[in-house]
Amino acid sequence: MTAATVYVVDDDGDLGASVARLLGRHGHAAEPFLDPALLLEVYAEAPAHCVVTDVMMGDLDGFAFADRLRALDPGVAIIFMTAWPTTANAVDSVRHYGGLDYLEKPLDEDRLLAAVAEGIAWSRRTRAVIERTASLTRRERQVFDLLVQGHSNKAVAAALALSPKTVEDHRAAIVAKTGANGLAQLIALAQ
Repeated sequence: MTAATVYVVDDDGDLGASVARLLGRHGHAAEPFLDPALLLEVYAEAPAHCVVTDVMMGDLDGFAFADRLRALDPGVAIIFMTAWPTTANAVDSVRHYGGLDYLEKPLDEDRLLAAVAEGIAWSRRTRAVIERTASLTRRERQVFDLLVQGHSNKAVAAALALSPKTVEDHRAAIVAKTGANGLAQLIALAQ
């Protein structure tokens, strides 16, 4: 498996570079960025598995940056870090901005490394799901979403105004396209 790409975004150049060096020593392809806007400009050409970003930066704060990054890549893990932690920001970082962790500066190296490892694993799983479900039609995706929530074929048919036979046909197509062996694997795929 190739080294995971991790970007470190912090307007403190020394801190960003030292975090990137630490991650590099642990086998990651890590690169620091001073400006989140610059990373957004080049991101499509070189997406990352994980982005570690400061919350308080100049023109584009870490939360606004995370919103824009998530729009570009729903499969990237985001870890927030800050020297000015608040409970409200910690909650928002996870609930509203999709962060996997919220770290306080000075960073605890072990916690950072564990968060990045978790983020990389999450990103790889998420991208695999995106890839396996990308070929689903809009209707198949609707059926998939309801099935993995635990709805029966009959309930899915009622919710989507379809016949149960049509739902069965969509379910068969979904299983074939995703390579799943049944509902249990579809649910596992969605998680």
